Amino acid sequence: MPNVLVLNCAPHEVRVGLLEDGRVAEIFVERRKDASLVGNIYKGRVLRVLPGMQAAFVDIGLERAAFLYVADVVDPRRDSSSNTVSEARTDLAHRPIQSLLHEGQELMVQVSKEPLGTKGARVTSHVSIAGRHLVYMPTVDHVGVSRRIVDDEERRRLREILEALVPQGGGFVARTAAEGRTPEELRADLEFLRQVWNDILTRNESGSAPATLYEDLDLVLRSARDLVTPELEAIHVDDESEFERLTRFMRRFMPRYMDRVKHYPGPEPIFDAYGVDIELQRALGRKVWLKSGGYLIIDQTEALCAVDVNTGRFVGKRNLEETITRTNLEAVQEIVRQLRLRNIGGIIIIDFIDMEKESNRNKVFGALSEALQADRARTNILKISELGLVEMTRKRVRESLSRSLSEPCFYCDGSGLLKSRTTIAYEIYRTVLREACVLDEPTVRIGAHPRVAQLLLEDERSMLAELEARVDKRIEVEARPDFHLEHYELATRPAAAATEQAGG
Repeated sequence: MPNVLVLNCAPHEVRVGLLEDGRVAEIFVERRKDASLVGNIYKGRVLRVLPGMQAAFVDIGLERAAFLYVADVVDPRRDSSSNTVSEARTDLAHRPIQSLLHEGQELMVQVSKEPLGTKGARVTSHVSIAGRHLVYMPTVDHVGVSRRIVDDEERRRLREILEALVPQGGGFVARTAAEGRTPEELRADLEFLRQVWNDILTRNESGSAPATLYEDLDLVLRSARDLVTPELEAIHVDDESEFERLTRFMRRFMPRYMDRVKHYPGPEPIFDAYGVDIELQRALGRKVWLKSGGYLIIDQTEALCAVDVNTGRFVGKRNLEETITRTNLEAVQEIVRQLRLRNIGGIIIIDFIDMEKESNRNKVFGALSEALQADRARTNILKISELGLVEMTRKRVRESLSRSLSEPCFYCDGSGLLKSRTTIAYEIYRTVLREACVLDEPTVRIGAHPRVAQLLLEDERSMLAELEARVDKRIEVEARPDFHLEHYELATRPAAAATEQAGG
């Protein structure tokens, strides 16, 4: 099955689906009014320096101030010619931030993580600008090669080309797309990136903070830059104007892939035709079925994501250990696919079904490690425990698919749970007992959601009778369709009104 890139473009939204071997591997959604901020460069102003957190809040012109950690600050007094960004970050992490920044100071920063939830964007002073083949890092002098290029000879060739091309004053990393590229192609990318950087410096000198100095490509062009590989057979775009814009971009920066851009004229929506829309809907659900009959439960919280593996309807053929191991091995492939598809990042706990044999645990762990090699996001994984748990992290740059396309339930306030009707009925019982001594009138009226009112008047009618006897008051229940399930109110009815209603 082919590897294709599918672009669904509308005036208000762009959706991109990456299919590998005919299956949807990644989905990206960008609303025009909420375009991604990652990669954007700003001239910001320090609002507050927090020595206790070794961090600072920086105004970059967004709704919430950005967060800058001490290790992400470039020290202008430090000679960085012999260090990588990671080495510079390690050194700076041990310096007090008040010696590097002060309130009111202006500095150039780049968004490294989108604003997540109630948190502002994470920013860094270690600017990097991505091209098609190279990433330019003007704050360090370093030449590197993507870890996803595994051939030692190719890594050596690329390093030698870059060391010959790169002048002093800036670092470059060869991206995965640089594999097999000629020195002329790499030189063109290098010169383009240096020109972009010079334009940024010019804007930085002439503008006042906060100001936008550079905006990364939008999702359409960014997808072409980052996702097009020699294995990709076609790029299908359903919008004619975006097709023409993408063709111009490819002609200028990626001419060898230009013939792979296709305009999709079909009457069926492009995401339906390639099965992306149905995978998108499944990716918003909690339960994922496996072909064998087993299933995954995926729960995301603010701090971490838990993945639970279950045998479900799969009963196996020989013995329990074999059934469990086969289910876990099948689950491995789907878990890695779902992590990419849903863009789940941060701490991830995978609860595999318990396996007695260490050899089987090692087999599952090895399969998981191998499957994660195809993931472009950086991951770190710990050995599987005797309880069948795997702890891992996946680099989180932007919101997960579910958080970007969903919002907390207005009814349960995002908890996913509501008190049961019986629990609410018993709360009402206790509230009436508590308040009876201050209620002077002979009748107490309870207003509650219709489902709770029905329970009180039917299944719990004996409880109401016992309550009336205890408080020596008449109790009326009123169904209120406008009430939340968990909401109820107590009110009293004067004796004259109660008598009139009873007689009428």
